[in-house]
Amino acid sequence: MPFDFLRRRSGGDQPRGSGDPSAGERERGIPFDGMTEEWRLVGTMQIDGRLSDVVNRREPIVLSEVSWAPLDGSEALAPAPGLKTIDPYDLILIMAGQSTLPTQSDSEKVAHRVHKVSYDVAIEVPPFRVVGTVLLYPGSDPNRLLDRATEMFIPVVDATASIGERVVADHVDAILVNRFFLRGVEQVDRATGERPQKLPGQPLGGISWQDRTR
Repeated sequence: MPFDFLRRRSGGDQPRGSGDPSAGERERGIPFDGMTEEWRLVGTMQIDGRLSDVVNRREPIVLSEVSWAPLDGSEALAPAPGLKTIDPYDLILIMAGQSTLPTQSDSEKVAHRVHKVSYDVAIEVPPFRVVGTVLLYPGSDPNRLLDRATEMFIPVVDATASIGERVVADHVDAILVNRFFLRGVEQVDRATGERPQKLPGQPLGGISWQDRTR
């Protein structure tokens, strides 16, 4: 596998996937699992703070013990000792779990989610389709995720990612999705992963799913 697999460049002939890891020596190492347009990368990343905050700074992430494999599953993971950093711009999806979050008290966890509305969505981010739940502030529409924003990555919780019929990540705590690659968002029924069917008859009152999509 070539070590110039990343299409973006930081300058000269040096690929963005290489660099000096010494800057991350004082940071904590947590599992890393990310996907580009063509590759899956697995290893250990050095970060300080929440993973979502780190990647939204848009700065290279220091990696160690990296393995990689073609996204199409044609080869098994193989060591990539020359890969020392990864640029968030090259990543489409990043798998996130409890280990990627700093320790929080129960009250801090509740405060983080307060006043947010959950939407079950399917997100088209070629070549992937991600199905899961996004937490948005009241009045926000999931379709607005397509708009420009300061956040480069959005978290989709309890998420599954697939390429066509092939599942590449199943019920992950959260998948961070790069909004630069996002091409479509729709609300879905989590049981089927498809848009809910409108039931016959009239609504009984209150806020319906159709109301929330307008």
